[in-house]
Amino acid sequence: MSETPTEVGAITASAERHIAAVTAVDIAAATEQAHVLAKALPFLRRYAGATVVVKYGGHAMGEEHLAKQFGSDIALLKQVGINPVVVHGGGPQINMMLKRLAIQSTFIDGLRVTDAAMVEVVEMVLAGTVNKYVAGLITQAGALAVGVCGKDGGMIRARKLQRSTLDPDSRIERVLDLGFVGEPVAVDARVIHALTGGGLVPVIAPVGIGADGQTYNINADTVAAAVAGALNATRLLMLTDVAGVLDRNKNLIPSLSLAQVEQRIADGTITGGMIPKVENCVEAVRQGVKGAVILDGRVPHACLLELFTEAGPGTLIKR
Repeated sequence: MSETPTEVGAITASAERHIAAVTAVDIAAATEQAHVLAKALPFLRRYAGATVVVKYGGHAMGEEHLAKQFGSDIALLKQVGINPVVVHGGGPQINMMLKRLAIQSTFIDGLRVTDAAMVEVVEMVLAGTVNKYVAGLITQAGALAVGVCGKDGGMIRARKLQRSTLDPDSRIERVLDLGFVGEPVAVDARVIHALTGGGLVPVIAPVGIGADGQTYNINADTVAAAVAGALNATRLLMLTDVAGVLDRNKNLIPSLSLAQVEQRIADGTITGGMIPKVENCVEAVRQGVKGAVILDGRVPHACLLELFTEAGPGTLIKR
């Protein structure tokens, strides 16, 4: 049965109202997007051509949707003229592999004791599975990323990390043997410059090489700070699983000078695992990085919020 002219008119009017409503919503959404882009323009100018080193933590990469957002954010940085360099961790992923292989893991002062068997597993996971996964996230998002480790091209020269502890009873200092846990001695940035100069995003696994060819497992925060210093980066972003540095009332501290960091450690405001994180940031700033930020990598688009808004979500450490 065909519609009457009145019914046709009513249907047409309803369709026109629907189209008008959709158009209004589209215009409003487009206007909001344009407003956001206009607000970001000064920050885009500030970081144009700048190098930004991002440490992507093992816990921060835990959820798939956040991992994909991270890949998109790094790709966006590259596409707007910033040179991102990613250094990643992978502690949880190493733990999973060790569990599968029934290898027991021991920690001293937060550092994994790494014997000859374990360093093979660490290299396999960090320089293999995790490294290619992170590079793949960025490549899938539209920028070309290349996964490397500190052994490639002798990029990260390392030595055995020396640690000691003081016996509380005898007050005798005892040297700790952490196995093949290392610390950076020097960073040869030529490999990184070759990649960024070719329009690629370097993704670096924190595995270094000793003078004798020995492989060393290095803390990812330490590697990120050393790489940022060697590149004279504008920003070092330390993505982790906490909001940043907190005061005694558990409120976020937006920024700290190097002197204030020392004060906050001395008075007990900065404690535990946050101490080595801020110390790595301080070392990076002392090496020439203009600012280092500790921020929560679980916050959606954390890197973009930190770089392209006035009120970044983390704690900025600078001179």
